[in-house]
Amino acid sequence: MTDRIVVPARFQGPDGTGNGGYVAGLLAKQSVGLSEVTLRLPPPLDRPLDVRRGEAGVDLYDGATLVAQAVATEVDLQPPSRIDLGEASQATAAYAGLAAHPFPRCFVCGPERADGLRIFPGHLPNRSAVAAPWVPAAEFAGADGVVREEFVSAALDCAGGWSLDLNPGRPMVLGRYAVRIDEPVPASEPLIVVGWPLAVDGRKLFAATALLSADGETLAVARATWITIR
Repeated sequence: MTDRIVVPARFQGPDGTGNGGYVAGLLAKQSVGLSEVTLRLPPPLDRPLDVRRGEAGVDLYDGATLVAQAVATEVDLQPPSRIDLGEASQATAAYAGLAAHPFPRCFVCGPERADGLRIFPGHLPNRSAVAAPWVPAAEFAGADGVVREEFVSAALDCAGGWSLDLNPGRPMVLGRYAVRIDEPVPASEPLIVVGWPLAVDGRKLFAATALLSADGETLAVARATWITIR
């Protein structure tokens, strides 16, 4: 079976390419069960991409070029110690991307995007984690008021990268990504996005993120591999 999806230009990450978390969320919606998405190339914007289903998973093609692959996986993660909205709000004031940002027009964390998610994760004092408050706009939800999967995936994307960024402004891109949504994510309510580092292996960096309700309930978690750009 072959379907098509289009990544609108609004949902870019680095200039001219799709935000990795958003694109991974779109592809995951085409899969059965929980999947891990590997981004093989920067996802192009504003043109139809072919979704091809096979025994191993779901692939995304731009013509004959493989852009991304989704395969079945599991995500066994729990967020770090409790973080409240006050701490997240204080942390976002120290968001490193306000001073130096490699992709300032990123839909998720770009300070130049008034129409973006505007999730600005800053480091929490005395913790190896970053956090930010987020109130999802109603436009990102369905008729039931629940935030759509691709926007939950996008919201969980960039905080992991910022938790790894010991040199603010160093360019990194998402390479591999898996999201587990545990509870419906409500629009128009205050939430907390938290990210924390897992490991480093040369140019590959590993991080986790979580989306929490205002009272600390875990709504979703994600595992990511980031690749530093030479």
